[in-house]
Amino acid sequence: MLPSLLIVLLDRIRRPWVPVLAAWLLSGCSSLDYYGHLARGQFELLRARQPVNELLADPAQDPTLQRRLALAQEARTFASAQLALPDNGSYRVYADIHRPYVVWNLFATPEFSLESQNHCFPIAGCVAYRGFYELGRARGAAALLKQEGLDTWVGGVEAYSTLGWFEDPILSSMLRWDDDRLAALIFHELAHQRLYVPDDTAFNESFASFVEREGLRQWRASRGLPPKDDLRRQRGDAFVELVMASRVRLEQLYARDLPAEAMRQAKQAEFERLRRDYRALRDAEWGGVGPYDSWVEGPMNNAKLLPFGLYDHWVPAFAALFREVEGDWSAFYERAGLLGRLSTAERSKALESLIAKR
Repeated sequence: MLPSLLIVLLDRIRRPWVPVLAAWLLSGCSSLDYYGHLARGQFELLRARQPVNELLADPAQDPTLQRRLALAQEARTFASAQLALPDNGSYRVYADIHRPYVVWNLFATPEFSLESQNHCFPIAGCVAYRGFYELGRARGAAALLKQEGLDTWVGGVEAYSTLGWFEDPILSSMLRWDDDRLAALIFHELAHQRLYVPDDTAFNESFASFVEREGLRQWRASRGLPPKDDLRRQRGDAFVELVMASRVRLEQLYARDLPAEAMRQAKQAEFERLRRDYRALRDAEWGGVGPYDSWVEGPMNNAKLLPFGLYDHWVPAFAALFREVEGDWSAFYERAGLLGRLSTAERSKALESLIAKR
């Protein structure tokens, strides 16, 4: 149901773009069935939207939902007023999608490589995953890729950005998390609207991840809250370092000229090393508290490691850039935009240079 005439008019204007846009953002394949699936999923999401101000004014609404939505509106206003993020209708509407994730992303790599299987489109460029509105479809596509000998991993996503093409809603999937995570997701997705570089998923996600983290720090400070739990962040950073170190060793392994079976055994040995290193860190420094136990003890392959390189790789570079501009968000976005206009090789070199200045 769309109770707002404005939303209805926007949908009528932009609806012809739904199949194409969904394909860009969710990295589809060439099959008409897949494009149709994306078009239906995006359309259903648009149709479910309701203006937040109407929900807040409705006395029949669940008070808990209203409290969360009110908080989200405060974060949304903060994002534009204090973080210089786009000021538009995104996250001023709400959609109950009746499932834990809005999409499930499918990552795939060759058996002996950490290079993602990319999917390319004319405007959005190439992205490192395929998205599905239905878990069953994601698993089915993963099974087909496994038959081709690829490593695959499917992960749920609470939100995604349409890069300003539509009024992106606050999703019920976003409300499953605490208040900090809700605000952080809004900052992250609006950052994609602020800057998006075709063909460079790692740049885009690292940029949005930095905006999310720094934005959340400033958001908490504005509300008189202490800095977010440093211990939790330190554990998260330490875990990412373990995974990234494992990625480096795997890349070195795959560069060797080994028979397939020997390579396969060495690959599994590296995954066991990652598990041992994690357990040692958990038991020696975290007092046995294991927030990543289920991830580590589950099945392991190359594709499962991909998101770490995509979402975290350049975050230190953006942190260094933010310090260089002395915390000026407009200047930060301008400098980040200049990086985005470089060639891939030049951009990587510039980002590495920023990291070296830390």
